[in-house]
Amino acid sequence: MPRPDLPPRPLRLRGGWWRDVAPALLFAAFALATLPVIGRASGNWGPRSGGPSPTQPLPDGTATPDAVAAALVLLTAAALVLRRRRPVTTLIAVTVATTLYLVIGYPYGPVLLGVAVAVFCVARHRPPRVAAGWAAGAFVALLIHLLVPGDGTPGFTGFVPAAAWVALPFSLGLARHLVADARSRARADADESLVQAERLRLAQEVHDVVGHGLAAIQMQADIALHVHETRPGQSEDALRAISAASAEALEELRSTLSSIRPEGAVAPGDTVAPTPGLARLGPLCERVRAAGFAVELEVTGARDPLPTALDLAVYRIVQESLTNVVKHSAHPRAEVQVHRGAEEVEVTVTNQDLHPDEHTAGFGISGMQRRAAQLGGTVTFGAGPQPHTFRLHAVLPSVAPPRQEMP
Repeated sequence: MPRPDLPPRPLRLRGGWWRDVAPALLFAAFALATLPVIGRASGNWGPRSGGPSPTQPLPDGTATPDAVAAALVLLTAAALVLRRRRPVTTLIAVTVATTLYLVIGYPYGPVLLGVAVAVFCVARHRPPRVAAGWAAGAFVALLIHLLVPGDGTPGFTGFVPAAAWVALPFSLGLARHLVADARSRARADADESLVQAERLRLAQEVHDVVGHGLAAIQMQADIALHVHETRPGQSEDALRAISAASAEALEELRSTLSSIRPEGAVAPGDTVAPTPGLARLGPLCERVRAAGFAVELEVTGARDPLPTALDLAVYRIVQESLTNVVKHSAHPRAEVQVHRGAEEVEVTVTNQDLHPDEHTAGFGISGMQRRAAQLGGTVTFGAGPQPHTFRLHAVLPSVAPPRQEMP
């Protein structure tokens, strides 16, 4: 559905042309069919023997509907064809035709229905202030016939029908405009929320991949700088570890960024690394050990494959936990325990820390908590069971939580 405040659409009657033409034809048929009825109610229709001609006023000052009245009705119907695509132009044409109809002295009739439709469409498809200005102009134009002297001029009482044929359709059109605008804004907000959520997800993935790789590289670089003169052999080992860590990080980064590529955008010779998961926790711990940290990995429970999202979440939580150990722990040791139960997966990472109660949730831990919450799980952290230890504990359900309905 187009936004109500967008510029007019190009005039094209393809496809849904009948939606524009059919109502206008129905209006023309109804209005022309009622003109004789209006004429008889006013006094006569057509030439009368010994009486006034069709263009002459009746004794009460009201003109008998004739070919001119029919032409004005047809002009109104033709203008209504453009009511959705050119609502302002339609309102101008309909108001001019209807005002001429009333100024000539023809009686009130279905021709005023065209004004109501035109006012409704302006209020529906144009901003409220613009629509209110055009509706007010149409209302003033409809009052011109009250200034034309004649025995049949309704006087002040003519103000009431003119106001009714403008105010009521304007209110209905404005209500439809506001509803459509609210729906459009809601859709735009929902789309923006999806975009922001995807940006946050990608930022978290890049943070986990690059942060872990850089932490390992920094540790090996510090070792190389420290021993490059006294133990050249260990310096060379550190450089090899830096090369391996950077290659692994680039491979994971390439795999992460490939998730945002359009379908078919992968080049023929381009390779994408497999999605990290539980099966790759061993190589992950080996890279941390290569950085000089002792890591104990224990995986217990079932061995069947995990759902992709859960498998990735387990890997990322362990990866970020070990990254924090490398970056912040003064003691190069960590214990990783992964237990797969019947309904949930538990991940526990414990390391030595002299001040375990002083930690706050930074971007890494907040990202782990957000990742777990998306799967219906939790991540807690704080002092471990042993003195001077820090423990991070994640519980992730094996079965996806029921999807909540939108309110």
